[in-house]
Amino acid sequence: MPFHPNTVQYRAHSPWGELALAASPQGLCGLWFVGQRHMPTCLDAWPHHADNPYVHATLEQLQTYWEGQRTTFDLPLDCSSGTPFQQSVWQALRHIRYGQTCSYSALAKHLGKPSAVRAVAAAVGRNPISVIIPCHRVLGQDGSLTGYAGGLERKSALLQLESAQCQSMSIGLTPAL
Repeated sequence: MPFHPNTVQYRAHSPWGELALAASPQGLCGLWFVGQRHMPTCLDAWPHHADNPYVHATLEQLQTYWEGQRTTFDLPLDCSSGTPFQQSVWQALRHIRYGQTCSYSALAKHLGKPSAVRAVAAAVGRNPISVIIPCHRVLGQDGSLTGYAGGLERKSALLQLESAQCQSMSIGLTPAL
């Protein structure tokens, strides 16, 4: 994944482990649980920058999310590290409302690509901005917890925080814009 050359990073704590945040001049471009799959290898080369305004705003909004006081995020995001297809999937993920879930196949149908379930799942797994772009809200067709680059324990914890009913899956996609 190509990131902007002026990307900075910051490490922070969450209720579920250490986070690595990354910001470009355009906005937040990364949020990973440290050690999760698909973290960029160049992360450690980026300078640490605690006073970046995107990092600061993200940390403030995450804190209120962890406390159960925030259901949406209002942050400038830079998803330019993904392919156009990945970016379309990541944008669609942002339409899954707080406390709701959808399946990979429902997400593929929402994108107008019902036969591309595996490609959609791969793009979901490569989401560079965990939590903010809520890939944890995507479940298996039968409502089971499947795949999460940050680990299934974290996915379950995030869904519990949002009081999502994993057993009775509801399609939470808002109409395409």
